[in-house]
Amino acid sequence: MSAVLLLAIDTSTPCVGVAVCRDGDVLAERRRLDPRRHNEVLAVGIRECLAAADLTPGQLDRIAVGVGPGPYTGLRVGVITARSLGHALGIGVHGVCSLDVLARAVGDELRGEFLVVTDARRREVYWARYADGLRIDGPGVARPDVLTARCPVIGEGGLLYPSAFPAARGPHHPAPADLARLVHGRLAAGEPTLPAIPLYLRRPDAVEPGTRKPVDRVPAQP
Repeated sequence: MSAVLLLAIDTSTPCVGVAVCRDGDVLAERRRLDPRRHNEVLAVGIRECLAAADLTPGQLDRIAVGVGPGPYTGLRVGVITARSLGHALGIGVHGVCSLDVLARAVGDELRGEFLVVTDARRREVYWARYADGLRIDGPGVARPDVLTARCPVIGEGGLLYPSAFPAARGPHHPAPADLARLVHGRLAAGEPTLPAIPLYLRRPDAVEPGTRKPVDRVPAQP
C-alpha cells in the first residue's frame, strides 16, 4: 500500500497550525500565535509546509481539520479552507474535535479523569471531559466557575482562570501534528471521523444571513 500524505489544519484557537504528514510521520509543521490574522497566517503556513516537504497540493491524499469548538471567525477560516482544498483536489476531508487533539497531546502522561478547556471569550470556556484519553462528556461551553475541577486540566482556558482550575497545565493549543496522527490512527483502525462542519456551540456576535443556529452541545463522538 502506498504512503498516505495528509495535510492537517487547525484554527480553533489563537494559534494557527498546519502540518504535513506521511503515514503519521511529520514531514513539516508550522504554528503561529496570531489571533487576528488566521486567514493570512494559514495560507502562508500551508505553502511553507508543502515547500518544506517538497510536495505540491496535488500529491495530497487527505486533509484533516480541527472543527472546534472555537470562536466563530477563526474556526471558520480553517474549516472553509480545508473543505475548499478537498473539493478542488478531489480528496477526503476529515474533521476532529479540537479538544480531542489536546487530549491526545498528553498521551500516557495522564491516567484517570481530566478536563480539556480552551478560551471561548465572554468569560467562558469550551470544555470536554476525558477518562484514560477517551472523551466521556462534552464538548460544551460554560462559565469557568460551573466547571470548577480538582482533576488535571489541559489547555489555555484552564490557565486563564486559575481560581476555577488550580490544576491547569499545558499544552495550551492543539498541535497540527497531533491532529494528523489522530486522524491517521482513526482511519487506519476504521474508526469514524467528523464531517468538516464547525462546532460553534453558540451564536456568533454577528450572524450572517442564512447561518444556521449553533447547538449548545453535541453528543460525544468516538
